[in-house]
Amino acid sequence: MMKASDLREKTSDELKEALIGELKQQFSLRMKLSTGQLNESHLVMQTRKNIARIKTVLNQKAGE
Repeated sequence: MMKASDLREKTSDELKEALIGELKQQFSLRMKLSTGQLNESHLVMQTRKNIARIKTVLNQKAGE
């Protein structure tokens, strides 16, 4: 799990790369969930919250 305080220390470029990685992971998890291959369904929600954290920090940095 990512912490917002750790994310605030990263640059915007690093955050965008992390966001792309999380979106790819979310897609992969959704496909596994729909085909019944995912045993750890909590990862879908955890990834979703990580995406929200990254987007929040990006918006805060854009406002500065």
